[in-house]
Amino acid sequence: MKKIGICGTGLMGATMAQIFAEKGYETWLWGRTEDSLERGRKLLSVGEGDGLFLTTKLEELSDCDIIIESIVENLEVKQDFFEKLSKIVKPETILATNTSGLSMNRICERVDGKERFLGMHWFNPSNLIPLIEIICNDRTGEDYVQKVYGLAKAIGKKPVICHKDVPGFIANRIQFAILRECMDIVEKGVASIEDVDTVMKYGIGFRYGAYGPFEVADFGGLDTFYHISEYLNEDLCDAKEPQKLIEDLYQQGFYGVKSGRGFYDYSEGRGQEAVARRNRKYKDMKNLIDNWEE
Repeated sequence: MKKIGICGTGLMGATMAQIFAEKGYETWLWGRTEDSLERGRKLLSVGEGDGLFLTTKLEELSDCDIIIESIVENLEVKQDFFEKLSKIVKPETILATNTSGLSMNRICERVDGKERFLGMHWFNPSNLIPLIEIICNDRTGEDYVQKVYGLAKAIGKKPVICHKDVPGFIANRIQFAILRECMDIVEKGVASIEDVDTVMKYGIGFRYGAYGPFEVADFGGLDTFYHISEYLNEDLCDAKEPQKLIEDLYQQGFYGVKSGRGFYDYSEGRGQEAVARRNRKYKDMKNLIDNWEE
């Protein structure tokens, strides 16, 4: 694949376009309006013309080898977008969505050529987090999956394949299972928010930074893990609705860093400091992982 189309000029779209351009691909970043393109331009650290082109004309992406959509997270908007897009691109152009949870089958309901449609879920900040999830719809062709898998590898990412269109794909299912149990521990008064985060960062997360859960279990001994699961599984949280801890914050408009308060206080500049600190940590972790892989 040589020509890449990115649709959406927010942080994710701009960052993806920059990554492809820096890797030597002819990259086209599409925005709905000139104003949206200007916002995207301010997020870029590569100049136009260095393999990167900006446009408001969707037709200029018609001969792309792959187009990755990263527009508003709204099912109807995405359905309309891909219906239109699928009619103007080459029959073999791969159509990918960067949705973090919407159904592949639903998004591509009106797409011409459903076999070439799939999810390509990047993680924010996409320039630092290596993982990309590739998600199939019920009719996605294996050859298209492998092409996207190879493309992700070529730009230095760590791709995984989600073979079924399940809610949350792989990462968010695991992430929310962990968060649900963490909130249950706090709500029951077992431990504070700060101590739960400490457990994750310096215990569980410390292990998981190096090995996955199946590898950790192998090192710990499956006999031990089996016997623990015999008595622990029935006591774990299985809440089916949003828990009170997060619901109360949501109802008050406390959404985390972007609103100045969430589980923690990010007011008076603390949010900017937290984001900068997060990016430094992610960069250090990425460098460490890259060194492991060499």
